[in-house]
Amino acid sequence: MNQKIQLLSESIGKVIVGKNDTVIRLIASLLCEGHVLLEDVPGVGKTQLITALSRSIGGKFNRIQLTPDVMPSDIAGFTMLDQSTGEFVYKDGAVMCNFMLADEINRASPKVQSALLEAMEERQISLDGTTHKLPQPFLVMATQNPVETYGTFHLPEAQMDRFFMKLSMGYPDAAEEMKILERTEKHNPIQNIEAPVMHVEDITALQQAVKDIRVTDQVKEYIVSIVGSTRDDRNVTLGISPRGSIALYKAAKAFAFIYERDYVTPDDVKTAAVSVLAHRIILSPQGKSQFGTSEAYIRDLLENVAVPAMGK
Repeated sequence: MNQKIQLLSESIGKVIVGKNDTVIRLIASLLCEGHVLLEDVPGVGKTQLITALSRSIGGKFNRIQLTPDVMPSDIAGFTMLDQSTGEFVYKDGAVMCNFMLADEINRASPKVQSALLEAMEERQISLDGTTHKLPQPFLVMATQNPVETYGTFHLPEAQMDRFFMKLSMGYPDAAEEMKILERTEKHNPIQNIEAPVMHVEDITALQQAVKDIRVTDQVKEYIVSIVGSTRDDRNVTLGISPRGSIALYKAAKAFAFIYERDYVTPDDVKTAAVSVLAHRIILSPQGKSQFGTSEAYIRDLLENVAVPAMGK
C-alpha cells in the first residue's frame, strides 16, 4: 500500500475500529475528488469517520445537522449589508470548508438538497451574481438512515448520481465492539489523533498523481461493457449514466494508486464497482424479485461480463 495512504488509514484507525475497507474506500473517493453517501443505522460511527479524516489531514471541517427547517442559505451562505462601509458582504455557509458532514441529508427539504448540487459538482456557489470558489480539497460526506422514513424527503436520482460512492459501515463484530468499549471508557476516541499526519496540499498532490495512472483500452472497454449492460437489461428501470462510467474509471485508478501500481487492472474495476455503481441504478420489479438489492445485481453483473486478458 502507498506509504502516505497507509499513514492516513492508520491515523483514522485510531478512532474507527475494524472498518478498514470502508476507510480505504473513503480515501479513494477523496483521491478522486468525489463525494460519499454513507447509509447506515445510527450509532455505528458515521460522524466519527469524517471527523477522524478531517483531523488526520488538518483541513477545515464543518458539520450541519439537516432538518426540514434548514434553509439553502445555511448551506450556501448569504450576503448582508455592512453598515460601516455600505457594501454587501458575503457570509460563509456550511460548504466553505474542506470536509463537510451533511448529517441525515434525507431530512432536508428539496430546496436544501438542490443547494448542494452546484457545490458538489462545480466546487463553487453562485450568490447574488457572484461566484465563490470552494476550498480544495472539498469533500461532502452525507449520511442517511435507511430504516426511518417518517419526516424524510426522497433523495432525487440527480442528487444520488452526484455521490461518487455509497458506503456502509455495518455493525462491528464482538471483538471489535470490545475494543470500542475500551477506547471510549475514558475519553472520546477522536482525541487519539493528536496531530494531522498530512496537510491539504498533500491531498491535492495525491489527487494529481492518481490522474497520471495508466488505463489500457482493454480496461476502458471492460468499464464500458459493465456500464452498458445496465442500459438494456429488463431487470433495470434506470441504467448507469456516463457520469457513472467516469466515476468507475476514476475509482479504478485510485485503487491502483493506493496499492502502488501505475496501471489499472480489471480487479481494480471490480473492487470499485459495487460502491460506485449500485446507487446509480433503479431495479425493475422483476430485478428486485430476482436480486433483491442493487448491490447484489452489480455483483452478479461482474460475474457475467467478460474480463479482458491483460498483456504483459
